[in-house]
Amino acid sequence: MKSGKTGVWIIGALGSVATTVITGALAMGKQLASTTGMITAYPQFDPLGLVEPGDLVFGGCDVRRGSLMDEAQMICRQTPGLQGLVEDIATELAMVQEQLTPGTGTNCGAAIEGMINTGNGRAKTAREEIDAVRRTIAGFRNRNDLERVVVINLASTEPPLAPASCHDDLETFEVALDRDDPQVARASTVYAYAAVQEDCPYINFTPSNGALLPAIIQLADQQKIPVMGNDGKTGETLVKSALAPMFTARNLEVLSWEGFNILGNRDGEILDHPENREAKIHSKDQVLARVLGYAPHSKVGIDYVPSLGDRKTAWDFIHFRGFLGVDMSLQFVWQGYDSILAAPLVLDLVRLAELAARNGEGGLMPHLGLFFKSPLGVTEHRLAQQFEILLAYAKRIREDGVRLKVMNKKGV
Repeated sequence: MKSGKTGVWIIGALGSVATTVITGALAMGKQLASTTGMITAYPQFDPLGLVEPGDLVFGGCDVRRGSLMDEAQMICRQTPGLQGLVEDIATELAMVQEQLTPGTGTNCGAAIEGMINTGNGRAKTAREEIDAVRRTIAGFRNRNDLERVVVINLASTEPPLAPASCHDDLETFEVALDRDDPQVARASTVYAYAAVQEDCPYINFTPSNGALLPAIIQLADQQKIPVMGNDGKTGETLVKSALAPMFTARNLEVLSWEGFNILGNRDGEILDHPENREAKIHSKDQVLARVLGYAPHSKVGIDYVPSLGDRKTAWDFIHFRGFLGVDMSLQFVWQGYDSILAAPLVLDLVRLAELAARNGEGGLMPHLGLFFKSPLGVTEHRLAQQFEILLAYAKRIREDGVRLKVMNKKGV
């Protein structure tokens, strides 16, 4: 008999975002942290019976050896107001550490493969790697007596996976996996496919396009498993999706929108490699055309500045034209802590993915478009409207719950 507990199996479990997610949830469980930053903390979500962050059971994998305690201490040292928090949850962090296993960096490029120090070399075939991941997830579920496991990808950004015809059709994709074609899959593909096969809701918080291939989305549809991605919207693109609609609402023509980002932490280190940076820039650069309805001149720059640690800064310059053809400009600076901005969204996504699975939903979850730079299956990219779509979903679930209660009272 399952306990009703929910597990979270994190890919990239020793990264800054993952560590902050785990640290925050454990702190909430001991009433040491608030839910500020979590959208699902709004009262509209209260009746949905969402799993409490402090009740989540964490596990996962990483391609690096390391100590979750050390990672948490580093985050707390770098972030004002968090000093001393790790000592209060040290026992719980040690318990999560026991749930972490070596990960795979298959076909992920030099930057990621250069980080691997677990000695967990590639299995003989892609199928063997998938089977190994499935066994690991199943072991995590059984060991902790979990009713459901949500798998979330918080790993470093992979280089883009070149599109292939086999990615568009599940049957053809299965054949390509059997052939062990090295161009068919990256590590993110292995994890996503394994998660869906293990009946686990899956979230891709990264720009890695190898994760939710059309074939894997087909599999999720068939097996009624909720999935969603790609690339968490936490900083510059969040502001773009809120600010760009202002120009359309005033019929102002955006001529150019230039953005320059600097960041530290391991994410910045990986993005310092051109092939990995390409995937991130492609994801960040799509929102303007989708919101404005046309593509102004636009460029996104990303530089790694090690001394910043988890901090990141974005400078944006917007050149636009108004009445009588007069040119004007707007500039903004966004400064924040990368992991602090991302972590509450990850907890929101876990809670909403668990709800979707419990509710019998499967395939893409377009109502979660608010959380992503490149949301799959979504045509609405304006932030305010995306928020309303999520609230409408919550309202529908609430009303369905009320109707079910009424039907049960009538004995239907």
